[in-house]
Amino acid sequence: MNNAIRALRAENGWSQADLADLLKVSRQTINAIETGRYDPSLPLAFAIAKLFSKPIEAIFTPDQEPT
Repeated sequence: MNNAIRALRAENGWSQADLADLLKVSRQTINAIETGRYDPSLPLAFAIAKLFSKPIEAIFTPDQEPT
């Protein structure tokens, strides 16, 4: 899954640690989500969308399948 978390976090001037604190997860979790090594749970994905005031579809997009 692709996501726009790194860009949204940068727009707000937040570090990974800042975002982790706001979401009550570890900085390592944020790093893993940003780099695509971990897909967040649905409750965490909704919390991220709410924090950035964006629809979940604006933050998370499925990987493109090869044609």
